[in-house]
Amino acid sequence: MHVVMFADQHLESLGGAQVSMRLQKRFLERAGHVVTVVAPRLHRPASDDPAYLDLPSIAITPDREYALTWPGSRTDRFLDAEMGARLPVDVVHVQADFWGAFIGHRFAARHGLPVVHTMHNRVDVGIEATAPFPGLVLRALNAWARRALPAVRQGGGSSHGVGADPRGSTDPGGSSPNVPASRVDGWAFLHRLARLSRAVTAPSGHFARRLERHGVAPSVDVIWNGIDDDVLDAALAFGASTRRPGRPRFVWLGRMSPEKRLLPFLEAVVASGIDADVEIIGGGAQLKAAQRLVERRRPGARVTFAGRLPYAETLARLADADAVVQTSIGFETQGMTVFEAASLGTPAVVTDPDIAAELGGGTWTVADATVAALAETLRRAAADIAAGSPVRPESSIAERFRQSSRTAAMVAVYERAVAAGR
Repeated sequence: MHVVMFADQHLESLGGAQVSMRLQKRFLERAGHVVTVVAPRLHRPASDDPAYLDLPSIAITPDREYALTWPGSRTDRFLDAEMGARLPVDVVHVQADFWGAFIGHRFAARHGLPVVHTMHNRVDVGIEATAPFPGLVLRALNAWARRALPAVRQGGGSSHGVGADPRGSTDPGGSSPNVPASRVDGWAFLHRLARLSRAVTAPSGHFARRLERHGVAPSVDVIWNGIDDDVLDAALAFGASTRRPGRPRFVWLGRMSPEKRLLPFLEAVVASGIDADVEIIGGGAQLKAAQRLVERRRPGARVTFAGRLPYAETLARLADADAVVQTSIGFETQGMTVFEAASLGTPAVVTDPDIAAELGGGTWTVADATVAALAETLRRAAADIAAGSPVRPESSIAERFRQSSRTAAMVAVYERAVAAGR
């Protein structure tokens, strides 16, 4: 099977979705499938993989980590020309929410290909956390979608989507009983994408059910983002059987942007007064602010900034930690870090109740979104760790989270999408 994946950002850029897609690509190839990944060209050196089809792009962040490709006829022509030697294609897998989604759905419509759309991003929460006027941004985004996306037609050029109007509406923003055409929120935007897809998947049960409740699609398949089988086996084989002596060790891992709530976490570390080692892994726009906060407030814990680390090294740090700390609320559609940690036997301090419920155990949960509540939970976790009685993740997580099992589940969705069009 030839799978063409579309992403908003190059797979070698920083981000959980990119990590997941790199793993998906490798395990699909290992299973004998062919993968092409279409994404904006990265504006820094990166590994040269023949599976990558880089689109002309412009950098959109000061560090040039992220880029944008404008969806339109020029991009369509470039993509079709580059794809000519790679045909035929069996299925299009869109794992994007913005320009990558538009480009992918346009490509599928032009070539009559089925689409599986994985929704990684809760658009409304992300925009509210990062944009000064989120309502206006969502209006503009929905207007952009109406112009850029292909129309939904019964048996026409685009795939007849899971949420499509059975009357064959040609309105690309079309209506459904749950999502009126006049709506311009984040759910309406995602519904426009779902209507062009044969199947919609989500990386967690809580996000899938939320998509269904808001009328994005009537049925959403739950397929977790996974962990590399080989790296997991290596980490489990060489991991210490007993805890390394020392103070409680906490790890915070992620992109340093407002919705991830790194600064409130550091405020909570200060307020908690815990005697612990706290390691911050990752990078992003709030790095300088986080370093200044630590220098100014001088917490009792020793806080270190490790920067961006290779995947295997990151997992090694998670395995060595006593707990990983998850601090975003309502934004994560899965929360990869806590699942990776749980697979390695490391428990988590979890702020988002949906993520805590998805894990099913092995967490210290935070009562509410306040710094005081997070500080109290950090004190409780540190005390349990110091006493030798931490909470324990469910042992089944490691097997259920392996990428090989996740790839097999996704291939079944591909096959169903392809068969539906025959």
